[in-house]
Amino acid sequence: MLTPAEAEKLILAHLAPFHREDCPLAQAHGHVLRADLCADRDLPPFDRVTMDGYALRAASLAAGATKFRVEGVQAAGMRPFRLGPGAEACVEIMTGAVLALGADCVVPYEETVRDDAAGTITVSAAAAQFAAGHALHRRGSDHRAGDVMLREGTRLTGREIAVAAACGYDHLTVSQSPKIAVVSTGDELVEVGARVAPHQIRRSNDYALRAALAAAGYAHTSRFHLRDVRQEIEHLLWHIIAEFDVVLITGGVSKGKFDFLPAELDRQGVKKIFQGVAQRPGKPFWFGQSARQTPVFALPGNPVSAYTCFHRYVLPALAHASGLPPVAPRTVALAAPVSFKPKLAYLLPVKLSSGPRAELLATPDPSNTSGDFAGLVGTDGFVELLTGPAEFAAGTLAPFYPWV
Repeated sequence: MLTPAEAEKLILAHLAPFHREDCPLAQAHGHVLRADLCADRDLPPFDRVTMDGYALRAASLAAGATKFRVEGVQAAGMRPFRLGPGAEACVEIMTGAVLALGADCVVPYEETVRDDAAGTITVSAAAAQFAAGHALHRRGSDHRAGDVMLREGTRLTGREIAVAAACGYDHLTVSQSPKIAVVSTGDELVEVGARVAPHQIRRSNDYALRAALAAAGYAHTSRFHLRDVRQEIEHLLWHIIAEFDVVLITGGVSKGKFDFLPAELDRQGVKKIFQGVAQRPGKPFWFGQSARQTPVFALPGNPVSAYTCFHRYVLPALAHASGLPPVAPRTVALAAPVSFKPKLAYLLPVKLSSGPRAELLATPDPSNTSGDFAGLVGTDGFVELLTGPAEFAAGTLAPFYPWV
């Protein structure tokens, strides 16, 4: 039986990248960039004033000049004023403005006294120490035209959107957001608002997975329900596999008498890549691929198992297909000992806290059973304890996978 790492490697090896698309900048948040983004001009694009005050020549200050004639006023967004030839010339200037031509430093208001009647300012003794470049953000000091500002494979947040806007990109090349089908299975399931009989349970897996997909940035998700009726499974499954880019199924893939899905998936040309991972929860996890390379993830029906497998395998797979670079999970230390005897990897829910040396500590908080979805509330994610010792001491290091 596969280890979790082997299962993940097989999944990633069979995933084709999502298609690219042209996306308006205003709609690009959350998408993954699929082409490098370069600066179209120097940043900042001009010598930018960083304090309100007076633009003048630093050489005049160094020569001992203390009184200057105000020749004009320049605000941000105005064309630059040209400083007169006299050593005593200055321009009143505002933060964000282009530096006046001929000037090379700015004396802030606080270091001046103004005589409005004479139209002059007198600078303080401290201003005599100001050199060329004082209170200026020099052109190109952040980035030069042509510099790569964002690399392909970057998830676009507000910071990246700001960079793209500043560089004049009103459209970006991004990964197409996949259409994802979330399919719950089983006669025992009823819709949340329906009357529920004593022998039935309400659907929760498809709601949980759809919410998690939305939180992870995958908004194009549709929910479906398959009863344990062979003809219904055949009909609806054909349409789902043909229409969607990714298919997630919960339940119906074990070895029960009414688990028709594996045979039907095979009949419809979905090749099984593997079934079964040496882990708890989620041992029956199944992965396959349709004839048109649609990935099909069949998660166990128990809610904790489905939710855990989704985070361990599906989200990394979607990130990979979107073009995101691989990110190693954070390493945390167990805050308490754990006993686990089965020869399986243990995917253990935990609560995170910070230790006395700022290390991340993971306090075990297992759910009561794999059906105890409420037991996950309050946890931050899970650690993966690999097959080995039956006892894991406090301080044992383990990879941590957060819930989204």
